[in-house]
Amino acid sequence: MTLFGTIRERSAEVSRRAESVLIDVDRAGELAREIAAAEPPDDDLDPGATRLGDAETTLAFVVTLDAINFGSGWFPHLQKRGSLSGYLSVATGLRERFEDRGAYSAAELSNFRVSECAEVLGQQEVLADPAVLELMTLYTRALRDLGRWLQERFDGSFARCLEHADGCAESLVECLLEMPFYRDVGRYAGLDIPFYKRAQITASDLHRAFAGESFGHFEDIDELTLFADNLVPHVLRRAGVLHYTPELLARINAGEDLEVGCPEEVEIRASAVHAVELMAEALGSTGMRPRELDGHLWRRGQSPEMKAEPRHRTRCAFY
Repeated sequence: MTLFGTIRERSAEVSRRAESVLIDVDRAGELAREIAAAEPPDDDLDPGATRLGDAETTLAFVVTLDAINFGSGWFPHLQKRGSLSGYLSVATGLRERFEDRGAYSAAELSNFRVSECAEVLGQQEVLADPAVLELMTLYTRALRDLGRWLQERFDGSFARCLEHADGCAESLVECLLEMPFYRDVGRYAGLDIPFYKRAQITASDLHRAFAGESFGHFEDIDELTLFADNLVPHVLRRAGVLHYTPELLARINAGEDLEVGCPEEVEIRASAVHAVELMAEALGSTGMRPRELDGHLWRRGQSPEMKAEPRHRTRCAFY
């Protein structure tokens, strides 16, 4: 079985056993058809999946950004840019740095400092907040890991990493898993439940940024699953696809963090993965794939209506 097949199989098993999260299969099909019939968006909200200068700079930006594409559990503490979300604030700050001064080299990343991270991401004024300091410290560690990994494995070259993947998203994911913050695996009822959200989304973002060509060409791109986070499950719940028990919903609405790897947290993410698989199945083999449905659901999650109601929060380096 492929790595992506294992994610699908294990998520389906969690969904089958889940006690706190249920999927409305009929509603999943209805929502999929609603999305498929809707007008496509005029633009892409995600600055992490669009070209930035030349190909090498774009490649470096996407990989660097996805190295720190986590922290939703800390986002309520971040200093945001206007009405932008935590992720979009982080992505915009890093993109502006690349636009002003070019890409970071592997050597620069391997020596990254917390103070530099806070400056680039616009968090200097709130760095005294322990939550912000904790996140900036994790981001710094993630960037150092990336820099050292590139130096040790690919002579400091982002391009050689993609050459090693050789047009295979699964190979790129497996390669990224050599870094600890990408090893996104839960444990549930004695089973390892892989999600690999950030490793998968790196392949997807490269595919989008390069329109499926060059560094974004992957023969198996449509094998990617949902990128399981805390926003898409929230959108699916609001749309009537996922249903949480009153006890779980009360904890989320009260602002209680869910511990990474706890049964409820794994059920939420795995059920979202399986629900989107059901949505893709409802559209047939020529319809949108899970990675594409993820994009539509993520964009829905940027609306003020979605942001007005609490979603689950977990502090981890996976999403």
